[in-house]
Amino acid sequence: MNVTLGLPRLIEIVDARRKPSTPIMDIYLDEEHRRSVEQVKKIAEGLVYSTAEDISSAIYIDPSKACVVLRLQKNRMENRGISREDLENTFNISGCKVIVDSDTILITPEEVTNLNKILNKVPSTQVKGIKGIRRALVTNENDEWIINTDGSNLSKVLKVPGIDPNKTSTNNVHEIASTLGIEAARNSIIKEAKGVLEEQGLDVDIRHVMLVADIMTQNGQVYQIGRHGVSGKKASIIARAAFEITVPTLVDAATKGERDMFNGVTESVIVGQNIPVGTGIIEIYMGLGKRNLKKKK
Repeated sequence: MNVTLGLPRLIEIVDARRKPSTPIMDIYLDEEHRRSVEQVKKIAEGLVYSTAEDISSAIYIDPSKACVVLRLQKNRMENRGISREDLENTFNISGCKVIVDSDTILITPEEVTNLNKILNKVPSTQVKGIKGIRRALVTNENDEWIINTDGSNLSKVLKVPGIDPNKTSTNNVHEIASTLGIEAARNSIIKEAKGVLEEQGLDVDIRHVMLVADIMTQNGQVYQIGRHGVSGKKASIIARAAFEITVPTLVDAATKGERDMFNGVTESVIVGQNIPVGTGIIEIYMGLGKRNLKKKK
């Protein structure tokens, strides 16, 4: 399977891309199904998104019969686990007479003027599967069968009978956030980032990755580390300007009359003042004492 790894994948994670370039899922089965490869294959066939165009060799209008004709390919139907019953349920179109044969489907509308509309609509008609799942591969891992998919749709997959919702995962962080919540998204960021670093042979302390994940999810949504996310929402103008697009940031702040109090680390370093960390937080005051006061008098 084609999977994005290395620096491109790390950039996707910290940029909080809405859709990964190669979305994938690792689908685990429950105790009843995980040991039987036949049952796992049946579930995998039901996951792959199939349209009328995927299972037909030709779709055209037959003027002599005033109908739309679909020429079916049996091998494609068998590979995707599509039965005649699935086709009958799919092409139950109101205002049309549908005849499902062994290798042909004839769709005859009540009005001939609707032929072109039906021809344009039929190829993209969903026959079976879950939208977003393009391919499914059954593999064996630790003496149990799992399904790896090309494409992702976590919310729909978790509703499929036989799926273990506690172990099934995706590399799409935003899907996890919307389906399972922000804490699950935080854990996914840690897992994905740590996995990329380890795959490249880089030994980075997990606390650094956890800190990045905490910052990205601290407000209840997944924000990117960038000018449109965490860095762009800093209170300090100088800190925002130090990250990207320096001049536009300063000009925008000037036109709005914003003020920078230099309370953070980045802006304090830039202007050369003590940073508010460690000994930089402490302020020492010296009292004169009673004796010194008497002498002055």
